Amino acid sequence: MKILALILARGGSKRLPRKNIRILGGIPLIGWSIDIGKLIPEVCDILVSTDDLKIQEVAKQLGAYSPWLRPKELSDDNSNSVDAAIHALDWYESEHGEIDGLLLLQPTSPFRKIKKIQEGIELFSTQNCKSVLGVSPTHAHPKWTFTIEKNILSPLLTDHGLNIRSQDLDSAYVINGSFYLISPTALRQEKSFFVKGSLPLVIDSNIESLDIDTEQDWQYAEYLLNKL
Repeated sequence: MKILALILARGGSKRLPRKNIRILGGIPLIGWSIDIGKLIPEVCDILVSTDDLKIQEVAKQLGAYSPWLRPKELSDDNSNSVDAAIHALDWYESEHGEIDGLLLLQPTSPFRKIKKIQEGIELFSTQNCKSVLGVSPTHAHPKWTFTIEKNILSPLLTDHGLNIRSQDLDSAYVINGSFYLISPTALRQEKSFFVKGSLPLVIDSNIESLDIDTEQDWQYAEYLLNKL
Protein backbone atom coordinates (compact mmCIF):
# COMPACT_ATOMS: atom_id res chain seq x y z
CA MET A 1 0.00 0.00 0.00
CA LYS A 2 1.25 3.44 -0.98
CA ILE A 3 0.23 6.22 1.43
CA LEU A 4 1.12 9.90 1.28
CA ALA A 5 1.46 11.52 4.71
CA LEU A 6 0.35 15.14 4.48
CA ILE A 7 1.01 17.81 7.09
CA LEU A 8 -0.88 21.09 6.68
CA ALA A 9 0.93 23.89 8.50
CA ARG A 10 -0.16 27.47 7.96
CA GLY A 11 2.01 30.29 9.21
CA GLY A 12 -0.90 32.27 10.63
CA SER A 13 -2.36 31.22 13.97
CA LYS A 14 -4.22 33.81 16.03
CA ARG A 15 -4.81 31.75 19.16
CA LEU A 16 -1.28 30.33 19.36
CA PRO A 17 1.12 32.33 17.14
CA ARG A 18 3.86 30.38 15.34
CA LYS A 19 2.71 27.19 17.05
CA ASN A 20 3.83 24.86 14.23
CA ILE A 21 7.50 25.66 14.81
CA ARG A 22 7.31 26.42 18.52
CA ILE A 23 9.61 24.14 20.50
CA LEU A 24 7.95 21.29 22.39
CA GLY A 25 10.14 18.76 24.11
CA GLY A 26 13.25 20.02 22.35
CA ILE A 27 11.90 19.94 18.78
CA PRO A 28 9.51 22.11 16.73
CA LEU A 29 5.88 21.02 17.09
CA ILE A 30 5.72 20.01 13.42
CA GLY A 31 8.65 17.68 14.03
CA TRP A 32 6.53 15.34 16.13
CA SER A 33 4.32 14.56 13.11
CA ILE A 34 7.27 14.34 10.73
CA ASP A 35 9.06 11.90 13.03
CA ILE A 36 6.04 9.61 13.43
CA GLY A 37 5.55 9.65 9.65
CA LYS A 38 9.07 8.29 9.17
CA LEU A 39 8.15 5.21 11.21
CA ILE A 40 5.26 4.15 8.96
CA PRO A 41 6.42 1.62 6.32
CA GLU A 42 3.44 2.32 4.05
CA VAL A 43 4.25 6.04 3.78
CA CYS A 44 5.95 6.91 0.50
CA ASP A 45 6.54 10.60 1.32
CA ILE A 46 5.89 13.12 4.08
CA LEU A 47 4.64 16.24 2.31
CA VAL A 48 4.37 19.52 4.20
CA SER A 49 1.99 22.07 2.71
CA THR A 50 2.66 25.53 4.11
CA ASP A 51 2.48 29.17 3.10
CA ASP A 52 5.35 30.12 5.41
CA LEU A 53 9.02 30.15 4.38
CA LYS A 54 10.26 29.53 7.92
CA ILE A 55 7.98 26.52 8.40
CA GLN A 56 9.10 25.20 5.03
CA GLU A 57 12.74 25.59 6.03
CA VAL A 58 12.19 23.80 9.35
CA ALA A 59 10.22 21.01 7.67
CA LYS A 60 13.03 20.38 5.19
CA GLN A 61 15.63 20.37 7.95
CA LEU A 62 13.58 17.73 9.75
CA GLY A 63 13.49 15.51 6.66
CA ALA A 64 10.08 16.29 5.18
CA TYR A 65 9.24 17.05 1.55
CA SER A 66 8.13 20.66 0.92
CA PRO A 67 8.81 21.68 -2.69
CA TRP A 68 6.48 24.69 -2.89
CA LEU A 69 4.54 27.24 -0.87
CA ARG A 70 0.78 26.88 -0.65
CA PRO A 71 -1.19 29.48 -2.69
CA LYS A 72 -2.51 32.45 -0.71
CA GLU A 73 -6.14 31.61 -1.51
CA LEU A 74 -5.70 28.32 0.35
CA SER A 75 -3.93 29.86 3.33
CA ASP A 76 -6.13 32.60 4.78
CA ASP A 77 -8.40 32.37 7.83
CA ASN A 78 -11.38 31.34 5.70
CA SER A 79 -9.59 28.49 3.92
CA ASN A 80 -10.39 24.92 4.85
CA SER A 81 -8.13 21.92 5.20
CA VAL A 82 -9.96 19.88 2.56
CA ASP A 83 -9.16 22.33 -0.25
CA ALA A 84 -5.52 22.48 0.85
CA ALA A 85 -5.37 18.68 1.03
CA ILE A 86 -6.83 18.25 -2.47
CA HIS A 87 -4.37 20.82 -3.82
CA ALA A 88 -1.45 18.87 -2.34
CA LEU A 89 -2.89 15.54 -3.49
CA ASP A 90 -3.40 16.72 -7.07
CA TRP A 91 0.14 18.04 -7.26
CA TYR A 92 1.72 14.94 -5.75
CA GLU A 93 -0.09 12.46 -8.00
CA SER A 94 0.68 14.52 -11.10
CA GLU A 95 4.39 14.38 -10.20
CA HIS A 96 4.77 10.97 -8.57
CA GLY A 97 1.85 8.82 -9.65
CA GLU A 98 -1.25 7.55 -7.93
CA ILE A 99 -1.41 6.70 -4.25
CA ASP A 100 -3.75 4.41 -2.32
CA GLY A 101 -4.43 6.68 0.61
CA LEU A 102 -3.88 10.16 1.99
CA LEU A 103 -2.91 10.26 5.67
CA LEU A 104 -3.45 13.67 7.22
CA LEU A 105 -1.18 14.23 10.21
CA GLN A 106 -2.18 17.45 11.93
CA PRO A 107 0.87 19.01 13.59
CA THR A 108 -1.28 19.91 16.60
CA SER A 109 -1.55 16.23 17.62
CA PRO A 110 2.02 15.49 18.73
CA PHE A 111 1.48 12.46 20.97
CA ARG A 112 0.15 9.88 18.50
CA LYS A 113 1.43 6.34 18.96
CA ILE A 114 2.70 4.28 16.04
CA LYS A 115 0.64 1.30 17.25
CA LYS A 116 -2.61 3.23 16.78
CA ILE A 117 -1.55 4.56 13.39
CA GLN A 118 -0.81 1.03 12.19
CA GLU A 119 -4.18 -0.07 13.54
CA GLY A 120 -5.87 2.63 11.46
CA ILE A 121 -3.94 1.68 8.33
CA GLU A 122 -4.87 -1.96 8.89
CA LEU A 123 -8.54 -1.02 9.09
CA PHE A 124 -8.27 1.01 5.90
CA SER A 125 -6.51 -1.71 3.92
CA THR A 126 -8.45 -4.77 5.10
CA GLN A 127 -11.98 -3.39 5.37
CA ASN A 128 -11.97 -1.80 1.90
CA CYS A 129 -13.43 1.42 3.31
CA LYS A 130 -13.23 4.97 2.02
CA SER A 131 -11.87 6.56 5.18
CA VAL A 132 -10.82 5.98 8.77
CA LEU A 133 -11.06 8.76 11.35
CA GLY A 134 -9.54 9.02 14.81
CA VAL A 135 -12.25 9.49 17.46
CA SER A 136 -12.39 9.69 21.24
CA PRO A 137 -15.23 9.40 23.76
CA THR A 138 -16.81 12.81 24.14
CA HIS A 139 -16.73 14.45 27.57
CA ALA A 140 -19.99 16.30 26.97
CA HIS A 141 -22.71 14.00 25.66
CA PRO A 142 -24.74 15.71 22.90
CA LYS A 143 -28.00 14.74 24.66
CA TRP A 144 -26.90 16.78 27.66
CA THR A 145 -25.97 19.93 25.76
CA PHE A 146 -27.86 23.21 25.51
CA THR A 147 -28.27 26.25 23.31
CA ILE A 148 -29.12 29.79 24.39
CA GLU A 149 -31.62 31.77 22.35
CA LYS A 150 -32.77 35.21 23.51
CA ASN A 151 -31.20 34.47 26.89
CA ILE A 152 -33.31 31.32 27.30
CA LEU A 153 -31.63 27.97 27.94
CA SER A 154 -32.94 25.15 25.75
CA PRO A 155 -31.77 21.57 25.00
CA LEU A 156 -29.75 21.49 21.80
CA LEU A 157 -31.50 18.28 20.68
CA THR A 158 -35.24 17.78 20.63
CA ASP A 159 -34.77 14.17 21.70
CA HIS A 160 -32.56 15.21 24.63
CA GLY A 161 -31.65 12.86 27.43
CA LEU A 162 -31.57 15.26 30.37
CA ASN A 163 -33.44 12.79 32.55
CA ILE A 164 -31.32 9.80 31.52
CA ARG A 165 -28.51 8.60 33.76
CA SER A 166 -25.06 8.95 32.22
CA GLN A 167 -24.48 5.18 32.32
CA ASP A 168 -27.68 4.67 30.31
CA LEU A 169 -26.76 7.00 27.46
CA ASP A 170 -25.49 5.57 24.19
CA SER A 171 -21.76 5.95 23.65
CA ALA A 172 -20.84 9.18 21.86
CA TYR A 173 -17.58 10.07 20.15
CA VAL A 174 -15.86 13.16 18.78
CA ILE A 175 -13.27 13.43 16.01
CA ASN A 176 -10.02 14.16 17.84
CA GLY A 177 -7.87 15.35 14.91
CA SER A 178 -5.04 12.87 15.37
CA PHE A 179 -5.78 10.50 12.45
CA TYR A 180 -7.41 10.97 9.04
CA LEU A 181 -6.86 8.37 6.31
CA ILE A 182 -8.90 8.55 3.12
CA SER A 183 -8.82 7.32 -0.45
CA PRO A 184 -7.98 10.03 -3.01
CA THR A 185 -11.18 9.30 -4.93
CA ALA A 186 -13.38 9.74 -1.87
CA LEU A 187 -11.68 12.99 -0.85
CA ARG A 188 -12.13 14.50 -4.31
CA GLN A 189 -15.73 13.33 -4.66
CA GLU A 190 -16.99 14.15 -1.18
CA LYS A 191 -14.69 17.09 -0.37
CA SER A 192 -14.64 15.87 3.21
CA PHE A 193 -12.63 13.44 5.30
CA PHE A 194 -15.88 12.15 6.80
CA VAL A 195 -17.80 10.18 4.20
CA LYS A 196 -20.60 7.63 4.30
CA GLY A 197 -19.17 4.42 5.68
CA SER A 198 -16.19 6.00 7.46
CA LEU A 199 -14.71 3.67 10.07
CA PRO A 200 -13.66 4.80 13.55
CA LEU A 201 -10.20 4.46 15.01
CA VAL A 202 -11.12 4.71 18.69
CA ILE A 203 -8.44 6.40 20.80
CA ASP A 204 -9.22 6.25 24.51
CA SER A 205 -6.01 7.90 25.68
CA ASN A 206 -6.38 11.60 26.49
CA ILE A 207 -2.68 12.01 25.80
CA GLU A 208 -2.76 10.49 22.32
CA SER A 209 -5.85 12.47 21.38
CA LEU A 210 -4.57 15.83 22.65
CA ASP A 211 -5.09 18.59 20.06
CA ILE A 212 -3.03 21.71 20.81
CA ASP A 213 -5.07 24.77 19.90
CA THR A 214 -4.62 27.21 22.80
CA GLU A 215 -1.92 28.33 25.23
CA GLN A 216 -3.60 26.20 27.89
CA ASP A 217 -3.33 23.15 25.62
CA TRP A 218 0.37 23.92 25.13
CA GLN A 219 0.98 24.19 28.85
CA TYR A 220 -0.78 20.87 29.36
CA ALA A 221 1.41 19.27 26.69
CA GLU A 222 4.53 20.56 28.44
CA TYR A 223 3.21 19.24 31.75
CA LEU A 224 2.69 15.80 30.23
CA LEU A 225 6.22 15.76 28.83
CA ASN A 226 7.70 16.76 32.18
CA LYS A 227 5.63 14.19 34.04
CA LEU A 228 6.03 11.27 31.65
